[in-house]
Amino acid sequence: MKTLLIVRHAKSSWENSGEPDFERDLNERGKKEAPEMATRLLDKKIAIDVFISSPARRAKKTCKAFCKVFKKNEDKIIFVDKLYQADSETFYDVIENIGDDYKHAAVFSHNPGITGFVNTLCKNSTLDNMPTCAVFAVSVAIKSWKDFKIAEKKFLFFDYPKAAMPK
Repeated sequence: MKTLLIVRHAKSSWENSGEPDFERDLNERGKKEAPEMATRLLDKKIAIDVFISSPARRAKKTCKAFCKVFKKNEDKIIFVDKLYQADSETFYDVIENIGDDYKHAAVFSHNPGITGFVNTLCKNSTLDNMPTCAVFAVSVAIKSWKDFKIAEKKFLFFDYPKAAMPK
């Protein structure tokens, strides 16, 4: 059995309009929400064995915040260039290459590709938009990540920062 968490980067800053998209940082809300969402996962007793991220600054910082909460060495994060502006096939390719020793993987990336990808995972679960710092989780009964794409996925949960905020 394997578990996959798909995480969209936390809220990014638009403070410097001339800054390249790849270099955009997290804004104050994003810096607050990333560790909060990681803590929610810990509260749900969710494990993460491997952290895989786009190298874009906002995804990298979100991933590092999760590592800190999980007390994992951020030097062990696997940065995959093609997760920046990835389409669904790219996500599948990245997942197929996860080492089989890892049972619980978290992949950090961006919209619009991340929303498109999560909508391919489960038959009865579709999203209009994957909000910033959202986590979409599935489990799959496989021994090898190479079988992920063709295997039936079981929806576990979908959570995002505003989901628990008072109305």
